[in-house]
Amino acid sequence: MPITIEETRVEVGGASIVALVAGPQDAPALLLLHGARFSSETWRELGTLEHLAGAGLKVVAVDLPGYGGSTRTELEAGLFLERLVDVLGLVRPVVVAPSMSGAFAFPFVLDHGASCGGFVPVAPAAVARYAERLGEIQVPTLVMWGTADSVFPVAGAESLAAAIPDADFVLFKGAPHPAYLDQPDLFHERLLEFVRSTR
Repeated sequence: MPITIEETRVEVGGASIVALVAGPQDAPALLLLHGARFSSETWRELGTLEHLAGAGLKVVAVDLPGYGGSTRTELEAGLFLERLVDVLGLVRPVVVAPSMSGAFAFPFVLDHGASCGGFVPVAPAAVARYAERLGEIQVPTLVMWGTADSVFPVAGAESLAAAIPDADFVLFKGAPHPAYLDQPDLFHERLLEFVRSTR
């Protein structure tokens, strides 16, 4: 049976935010953010929405403020994500944060952790900005990184995982900065395993 992907818009902090939604409404939730050169459509094109919704998850991919079809907001990044999660009706979602979206995810996980069920930073930005607070992260965390990342060197994977209590990490051999594009099957497999382990 084909998976239905619904495109919707929600209002958050004065911004109109594009969201793609798939999967059972009452299932464990996964919130997919994106890097600066990408959008929610990346996750549709890669098959992530269809694959993970088909595995029984509620999957939501959004265009962050000022990207894709979403407008800008004046809200601080972490507060924006907290309100987004509330507006979307997501119960403690696992948040997947590649590259640029780390700047949204780190303050959300640190300051609004009660609203987050798990954290999957994928070669995220803003690590240095929050370096002194990484030990405060209390949610299950899986760090993902491509070994051929030329934007953020792979050495950052182990150091980030070591700084976050009980974090694990997965390396994608030979993969560039957007490692999920290079090895989507492995990405989906490990992501699904991780989400299931948090429930």
